[in-house]
Amino acid sequence: MKKLTLLAALILIAFSLSAQSRLKDISTFSGIESKELIGYGLVVGLQGTGDGTSSQMTIQSIMNMLEHFGITIPINKIRPNNVAAVMITATMPPFMRAGSRFDVNVSSIGDAKSLEGGVLLMSPLVGQDNIKYALAQGPVSFGGFNEEIRNTKMRKNYTNVGRIPNGAVLEVELENKMLVNGELNLVLNQADFTTAQRIVSNINDTYRGRIANAYDARTITITVPDSILVRNNLIGFISNVENLRVVPEQNAIVVINERTGTIVAGGNVRINEIAIAHGNLVIQVETQVTRTQVGPFGREEEETTINVKEDARVVTMQTATVEDLARALNSIKVSPRDLISIFQSIKEAGALQAELKIM
Repeated sequence: MKKLTLLAALILIAFSLSAQSRLKDISTFSGIESKELIGYGLVVGLQGTGDGTSSQMTIQSIMNMLEHFGITIPINKIRPNNVAAVMITATMPPFMRAGSRFDVNVSSIGDAKSLEGGVLLMSPLVGQDNIKYALAQGPVSFGGFNEEIRNTKMRKNYTNVGRIPNGAVLEVELENKMLVNGELNLVLNQADFTTAQRIVSNINDTYRGRIANAYDARTITITVPDSILVRNNLIGFISNVENLRVVPEQNAIVVINERTGTIVAGGNVRINEIAIAHGNLVIQVETQVTRTQVGPFGREEEETTINVKEDARVVTMQTATVEDLARALNSIKVSPRDLISIFQSIKEAGALQAELKIM
């Protein structure tokens, strides 16, 4: 791995303990669902870059399409060079209404060289339940090209996969059921008991009643007050709830990318007492408990010191966090490879109070 200083290797220390987040940024309401759709179709108008005669599915599809318009041609006379068989995929967003449009992706499944310049013919899009929800059609967009002139190839982007902006028209609406028996379910993006309890307390304090309960570490059940239902103000209630702010609990995790030398650590990461010898480098993390007398009462305080020694140079820090350890090591030019080995050793010794992830 290339030798880099720790600052050049981008050591990121993320502290978000005091950062409040809106509920809408860390959770979603169940019942607000998108739907995955898929379809099969033909892209026409290609400049000789379509499927070859070996793509029997393309030839059969062309013959079936022409027969639909009352045109019959022997199958051995069809040349699909300007046509390509494609699979169409799309994600239908929630709250779509009949006639609404959304984007679709088109991917070649034959031996076409390029879909550049092609137009997708009208194709149905179905869901897992085999219901036809939408129709897709339109010119395929790539933002690139794939040309060959006098044995010289010029290529920008991949032209066998394209996109049709607003290429699908919704025919069957997807029913969204947010309110079930007068209750809403708020689902956290990351399950955490502490965060769930903070959200429950915030909602109950805001509405001065026990309307929210944590079902588990991820799901919070909210009973909509009768006054909201009587006034038919469910949307306003949801808007107010999702804009409430809480401080999400942060897990202690250190992520290391060995290829780039990048280290990302959360603010809850702590290092216990430990001593490490790495080559001619010595690291000591010591914790001392001091007792101070304030009036008639005594108070114990912990003071943690990090000593880093190399070639008779010593760096001392007063806290045992990953940030301070990284800065101490950086001051004596420790390479990213050595830093990664040090963190792995600290974890193996049980002194790193965090989950260590190696990418």
